[in-house]
Amino acid sequence: MGADFGALTEIPGGDATPAGADAAERMAALAVAAWEVFDEVASAAPAQLRKGPRGGGRDRDKIIDHVLGTDATFARKLGVRHRQPAAGDIAAVAALRADIRAVLAGPGDGTPPVRGGWPVRFAARRSAWHALDHAWEIEDRSEAAG
Repeated sequence: MGADFGALTEIPGGDATPAGADAAERMAALAVAAWEVFDEVASAAPAQLRKGPRGGGRDRDKIIDHVLGTDATFARKLGVRHRQPAAGDIAAVAALRADIRAVLAGPGDGTPPVRGGWPVRFAARRSAWHALDHAWEIEDRSEAAG
């Protein structure tokens, strides 16, 4: 299903390779940058977004809620356990992201940090893609929204 709209659904072989300290720090920095872009775009968007061609689509707050819920779900693939933070709970959002970042920034041998989880390279890529995909959606649907 995810591949239908560009999401990575299978872990590429290269994502299961070791990451030294420098590579791990770059991956973590890219995820953080994607979250920052999402936050900036979401905070500047109107609450009500333009609907899609068939009249559907979520408004800004529903998209924010979805992204935060997905962040909490993705975090479990790294062994990080947090409840989904509320959009307005800046401290809870920051705590979740800081714990994810800590795992992403740690050098590793390419194996998932928890059984059934994701390699950190894949987790960083998937998290960044997801945040940016929804930032672009919000930007696109903010145009002529009102």
